[in-house]
Amino acid sequence: MTKIGLVVEGGGMKCAYSAGILDCFLNNDINFDYCIGVSAGSANSASFLAKQKERNLRFYTQHVKDPEYISIQNYLLHGEIFGLDYIYGKLSNSDGKDPLDYQVLNDNPCEFEMVATSAETGKPIYFNKRDLRKDNYTPIMASSALPVFCNPVTFLGKEYFDGGISDAIPFQRALKQGCDKVVVLLSKPRSFVKKPEAHKSIYSRVLKKYPKIIKDIDRRHIMYKNEIAKLKRLEAEGKLFVFAPSKNIKLDTFASDPVGEQKLYDLGLKDYDLRKEKLFRFLGYEDVPLSELA
Repeated sequence: MTKIGLVVEGGGMKCAYSAGILDCFLNNDINFDYCIGVSAGSANSASFLAKQKERNLRFYTQHVKDPEYISIQNYLLHGEIFGLDYIYGKLSNSDGKDPLDYQVLNDNPCEFEMVATSAETGKPIYFNKRDLRKDNYTPIMASSALPVFCNPVTFLGKEYFDGGISDAIPFQRALKQGCDKVVVLLSKPRSFVKKPEAHKSIYSRVLKKYPKIIKDIDRRHIMYKNEIAKLKRLEAEGKLFVFAPSKNIKLDTFASDPVGEQKLYDLGLKDYDLRKEKLFRFLGYEDVPLSELA
C-alpha cells in the first residue's frame, strides 16, 4: 500500500498560502498517512489534522490584529516579536478564543511530526503527536521559536529554536519515515533564492550562548539551496508534488496585514483549483470523477 506524506514549510505570516491549500484538502476530504510541519507550518498542520477548516485563516486575518500575537510591544516586554504563549496557549487552549480540537487531532490516524532545532547541537529534532497534550502545545511552540525574534522554548528540560534553521523543507525526513510519495507546500514562490542572513553582528551577539544556532543561521542559505535542488530533482522523478505561490505577494515573515494575508490565502485556493486534477492523479485518484471532489 502506498504511503502518502505531506510536508508544510514554515515562513511566519507567509504561511497563509498553505492555510488555503490545506482547507482545500479538507473540502475534498484528502487525507495523508504522514504529515510533518515546520514552524508556522506545524501550527497549520495541526489545524488541518484537527479538521478545523478556516481556523488557520482566522489566525492570519483576525487574531493577528491583537498586539499580544505579534508586535514590537511584545519584543520590548518579553523579548520576542511573536507571542508564542499567547498564540499556542491563550488562543489555542480549550478555554481560549479559538481552541485547537485536540481530540480530533489525536484521534486522526495520520502520523504527525513537528521539526524543531536543538539549541545545544543545532541539529533538527522531530517531535511527534505523542509529545502533545491537551492544552500543552509546547512542541509546536518550539518548532516556531525564530532565533533573535523569539526566546528559546524549553521542553522536557532542553531548549529549542525554530525548525526552519536546520531542516526547512523536511521532505527527506518524510521519505525516511517510509513515504512513497510526498506533497510539499512551500511558502515562497519557486523563483525565491535565499540569501545569506544579514546583521550577523547582531544575531551573533544576541545568540552568543548558542554557538551551534549561530552556525546554523550562517549556513541557512546553503541548506535551503541544497534542499530546493533535491526537491526539484525528486519532483521531476514523480516522488514529490509541490505547491508554491504562483504570484509574489510581498509579505514578510512578520507582516501584520490582514488584507495581504487574505490575498495569500486566496492564492492558495486558486493555485489548488488550477492544479487539483494533476494532484488527484499523483495521489492515485484517476478513477474518481472530478465532480465528486469539486
